[in-house]
Amino acid sequence: MTESDHRTAASASASAPATLPGGAGLFVPAAWPRILPFAAYMLFIGVADVLARLGMSADALRWLYPIKVGLVALLLALFWRRYDELAHPRVPSWSPLVAVATGIVVLVLWVSLDAGWMTVGTSAGFDPRVDGRIDMLLVAIRIAGAALVVPVMEELFWRSFLIRWVDNPDFQSVDPSQPSIKSFVITALLFGFEHNLWLAGIVAGAAYSLLYKRYRNLWSPILAHAVTNGLLGVWVVHTGRWSFW
Repeated sequence: MTESDHRTAASASASAPATLPGGAGLFVPAAWPRILPFAAYMLFIGVADVLARLGMSADALRWLYPIKVGLVALLLALFWRRYDELAHPRVPSWSPLVAVATGIVVLVLWVSLDAGWMTVGTSAGFDPRVDGRIDMLLVAIRIAGAALVVPVMEELFWRSFLIRWVDNPDFQSVDPSQPSIKSFVITALLFGFEHNLWLAGIVAGAAYSLLYKRYRNLWSPILAHAVTNGLLGVWVVHTGRWSFW
């Protein structure tokens, strides 16, 4: 989802050591193109928190988002040929309608599962108002980043990499339909606690993982994730509920 909800659990999961068959204690090379865009995104969130504590104004901090999304998009473009699942899907037949419907259901649950016990920490969200008026350029950049860049970056990390890596450090040898219950649960929990709305995050992570397992195609959870994030942005601007952003 959007970065205002992200927490350190995800970055901790990304730094866990791997042990390859044969004893090598390094990630397989294919892991890094999936880790680095996500790590860059998380790093910017940490930088924004530090700058806020140092007194940087909210108006200035808002413009970190275009820089962050631009860097992530650049990394994805540089590594694009390394993402075999996107260029050459294993099973090209999948249902966009199911993915869109899943994204809408996740959105409804996301804005509903916000009771106090369903959240961890606090989040001011992303407020695009400048002098009381909504800056539509900021809104456009925010929605485009959340709907077009973030879903690709996160699904490459969570679904293409982590859910399979938990079962086998040589993660590309694990068919998308075969991740174990253990890896499914671990990934859903970590995805949930990466967000301020942890319960909604768990539900979203489980839904996107089910799409990945069902259709064995990363484009399916990417589309669902994009629908959730894009419609969430429209809903936030319409309602002024900036904390959800």
